Amino acid sequence: MTRFMKRGGKVWINIFPHLARTKKPLETRMGKGKGAIEDWVAVVKKGKIMFEIAGVDEATAREALRLAAHKLSVQTKFIKKEESGVSSEN
Repeated sequence: MTRFMKRGGKVWINIFPHLARTKKPLETRMGKGKGAIEDWVAVVKKGKIMFEIAGVDEATAREALRLAAHKLSVQTKFIKKEESGVSSEN
């Protein structure tokens, strides 16, 4: 995303892998405790905002997020935050 935006905007990643996955070596007998840490994962539930972009126009942000979405294994949706859309209705 940052390469497409030519490092012009700011990108926030709202997901942090804080869950460790372990795996025992192949052909190891049962017992002797838990295996070594294989990799780190994050549980992402439906509706979670994964990335935020600021500092670029909407067309550039849409294309950058579209390119990033092709690398993910889940369905994605582009959501635009309304700028100063505060109304004073009673």
